[in-house]
Amino acid sequence: MLLCSKQLKVQVLIFVTGLVECLFFAGIVFGWASLVFIFKSQGFFGSFCVNTTNSNSSQIQDCRGQDEQFSLVFTIASFLNNFLTFLNGVIFDRFGTLVARLFGLALHTGGLLMLAFATPAMSMLLYPAFSFVAVGGMMLLLTNMQVANLFGAHRSTIITIYNGAFDSSSGVFLLVKLVFESGIPLRASFLFLATGSIHHMLRTIFLFPKTSIPYPMPDHYECGTSCRRPRNSNRAEQTDFQLPVDEGPPAEDSPVKPEKTFRECVLSKFFFLVLLWLCVIQLRHYLFIGTLNPTLERLAHGDTAVVSQYINAFAFTQMCGLLVGPINGCILDRHKRKPDVAGMSKQEADLNSAVLSFFLTSLLALVFSICASIPTLSLQYFTFVMQVVSNSFLYGGMAAFIAVAFPPCHFGKLYGLLFALSAVFSLLQYACFAAVEEFLDGDPLYVNIALTVLILFSFGHPLNVFLHCRTLASKRAKENTITNTVTVT
Repeated sequence: MLLCSKQLKVQVLIFVTGLVECLFFAGIVFGWASLVFIFKSQGFFGSFCVNTTNSNSSQIQDCRGQDEQFSLVFTIASFLNNFLTFLNGVIFDRFGTLVARLFGLALHTGGLLMLAFATPAMSMLLYPAFSFVAVGGMMLLLTNMQVANLFGAHRSTIITIYNGAFDSSSGVFLLVKLVFESGIPLRASFLFLATGSIHHMLRTIFLFPKTSIPYPMPDHYECGTSCRRPRNSNRAEQTDFQLPVDEGPPAEDSPVKPEKTFRECVLSKFFFLVLLWLCVIQLRHYLFIGTLNPTLERLAHGDTAVVSQYINAFAFTQMCGLLVGPINGCILDRHKRKPDVAGMSKQEADLNSAVLSFFLTSLLALVFSICASIPTLSLQYFTFVMQVVSNSFLYGGMAAFIAVAFPPCHFGKLYGLLFALSAVFSLLQYACFAAVEEFLDGDPLYVNIALTVLILFSFGHPLNVFLHCRTLASKRAKENTITNTVTVT
């Protein structure tokens, strides 16, 4: 009893410190809109602004080139954040938690230090700095999601909580903006964030195993400073991601189903449709965040005070991702608090629960995209709310689905490959921004309509999962009917 109580406290400590890590550090790069406001006021990329003459023959300053540079910084950072997640997943699966976190910490801390010493004369330093922060932050999230393995029936909920915290961490740059406006130098804020690496390093050394936290959890597994399996176990030794090994020989009429290979997982319909689902919704979110500042400037007719007000409102709503994420987790885990459905395996029950989550995510993304397409300034408050709710459902649901639909030994690679492929697709955000500036005279209406139509394709994923579960249930019902008929005969 004492040992169980001690382990429970250690598990809670691992969870809480991981929550702090995701909430204040992992996803801060997505608070980009708040930082752009500061960088523009300090003159970063100011050389791209040119003097021009408007229709009234008066001199104005055209800063579209500056906006393009800021958009490109975010595009590259978000691309690498996703594309290199595959490398992160391979490192995590191949070398374990220790090596993966050291790699991520080096990038994250290095990027923050670059930001601390960047100046308008060194504007190009923003490119590697934000890319390092983005890639390192994703590694922190990836290595933290294994903490969900410690909580069994609440596994999906923990995963979505961490993803919600990742989304909420974008609000950190709002705090940076507010303290900057109160007189604290930008460099001091970035140096303070860089000292957070001490917290991350202590967690890496004392709370995580060198390899990874297994799932399902072996009996008497100890976590914390002595993360290890029980030494006096009669079970055969197993790798971190394998299922428990049964001592007894398998029954002749119950052949062991071979685990899917990585290649089979990638070529499956599940993988293709979840990739399509992620790509179209993520592109909509990235384009909205990357172009938020110029969009607000256009709707506010260049009023800097109004733009600042809306940027603050957007950042505040981003911080609510932590509150929204667990709702999706409860939807994904809801069947675990009910009696098992007759004839349905645990995996099928998990997949069946995910259908509602995926459908709601697509529906929320559709409503968000429609609101973002309407050029009404006051409506953007509601757009901000829909964006954070949709975004919180998106990544938590995707991670939980990968953990359920595919073998655990491939989680890191599949999770990373999904992000890598979606990153290539997300490069379209810069093409969309360039098209708006060059061919649509700064009005994104037609691009927004096209993206809204594109989101309709995301409904194919929940439909496929629903039909999959229904087909298996029908097939099993027919088999049971035939078996019962033969038995009676």
